[in-house]
Amino acid sequence: MTAVLARPETPVPALRRDRRRWAWALGAVAVLGWSLAGAGLFTGEVVNAGGTAQFGRFAAAAVSPALDAEFLGVLAGSALVTVAYAAVGTALALALGAVGAVLVSRTTWGRRRLGWSAARGVLAVPRGLHEAVWGLLLVNVLGLDPWVGVLAIGIPYGAVSAKVFADLVDEVPRGGYAALLASGSGRPAAALYGLLPPAAGGLLSYSFYRLECAVRSAVVLGLIGAGGLGYQLSLSFASLRWDEVWSAVYALALLCLLADVAGRSVRRRLAAPAAGPGRDPVLTGAVLGTLALVAWSWWYLALDPAALASDRAREQLDHVLGAAWPPATDGALLRSIGTLAVDTVQMSVVAIAVAALGAVLLAGPAARPPGRLRPGRRVAGALVRLGLLLLRAVPPPVWALVLLFVLLPGVLPGALALGVYTLGVLGRLAAEATEELDPRPRAALTALGARPAGAWLYGVLPRAAGPVLAYVLYRWEVVIRDTVLVGLLGAGGLGALLASRMAAFDWAAVTTVLAAIVVLTWLVDLVSDRARRALR
Repeated sequence: MTAVLARPETPVPALRRDRRRWAWALGAVAVLGWSLAGAGLFTGEVVNAGGTAQFGRFAAAAVSPALDAEFLGVLAGSALVTVAYAAVGTALALALGAVGAVLVSRTTWGRRRLGWSAARGVLAVPRGLHEAVWGLLLVNVLGLDPWVGVLAIGIPYGAVSAKVFADLVDEVPRGGYAALLASGSGRPAAALYGLLPPAAGGLLSYSFYRLECAVRSAVVLGLIGAGGLGYQLSLSFASLRWDEVWSAVYALALLCLLADVAGRSVRRRLAAPAAGPGRDPVLTGAVLGTLALVAWSWWYLALDPAALASDRAREQLDHVLGAAWPPATDGALLRSIGTLAVDTVQMSVVAIAVAALGAVLLAGPAARPPGRLRPGRRVAGALVRLGLLLLRAVPPPVWALVLLFVLLPGVLPGALALGVYTLGVLGRLAAEATEELDPRPRAALTALGARPAGAWLYGVLPRAAGPVLAYVLYRWEVVIRDTVLVGLLGAGGLGALLASRMAAFDWAAVTTVLAAIVVLTWLVDLVSDRARRALR
């Protein structure tokens, strides 16, 4: 009887949910229009006609990269540096993440929600700052020590890993944990033996994914002087040697491809129900090989823990902290922060809109649907996937510098640079989401005579919309951080203000700008989370 009486009430929440979705959709369109207007697309001059010749030379060099033995040897050495930074940085991040997960897990805090919220809030500070910002801050303390690259990856990635690890542990079945507590075990021992084993697969899968991301972060750090492929790319770009630039780009793409393929293979074996992480020889070899890579990277970078506690490092840290507190609060600075925060938001909105549109258009061609494919379709799919790989292999600052050949400085080149890079990431994620869908609706439409485009439009796109939108909102959180990266190179926003204040060693103003970046990142995270809930 209760179930029968409850049925008439069920359409009401559904109707309310649909209204919320429409409200969010209309709000997104309005914000996009506001952002495009702020970028000057409707009223201002945005094209730099004088740079088209240089852009043409850059594009033409793509088919004739530098292949001399000497330069290829330099690239090989730079690639080793990049891999070493990524390996040790990831190891540090996972160690910090394991410790931090205990501090921010719901299991640790139980019903003490205030303490749990405060612990999660502390993680927002290192997560809210881009690796490049950490690198620039650490250079002022440690100089050009290799620890700069390692810590710049390890600190923000450690905060992200702590949050993800805590969520994974909190979501596993709690029967074993409860039984151990009931038998008298302490919370740490109960968590170690009752929660970690069932969460081991997810933790290992995320660890390899984080290693893939660290390779790209190590390239970005090279652009600010940390060495590796990014540094070599910046040198070639500064000297306008386009053939060398493209050789470095192809080397980056190859390195990213190897990391993507290795990480994806490991995650697929972890997802296989028949293979447990402790029994699979391939997974065991991958873990042992990664540990060996970390040990080699430590030796190759010649890391010395004593450098972190040297007299010079302590003196520099005391000087920076003393000059950075209290933060600057003068009216001119605060007004500049408010204006540039608007530019930063507009840049991120345009970037994620460009990436989302491109991902929707390319997800179908990039996906690998089950069954046999025609040779032409197979070749086209491989070319699209290769193009997406190139887009995400090149760091956003490089795309920004290229676009500044044909666009005037401002919000638009930074937004398009971030959009192109994010398209490479979102296109891959959208294609994978498409591959994981049930193929039967599409096959049924094809059997009824529908064209391939129509079968994809009606049999795939509606069901892929939810996962793809979730990815889009998640990547928006990442893009808001990346706006600082392109801003450091003059593309506008809070990153440009941060770069100018750091160049002037105005540490009080730097503290204020960093606080504004963290708050803005937190607000975008909040809006993105609310939007994801409304779309469920």
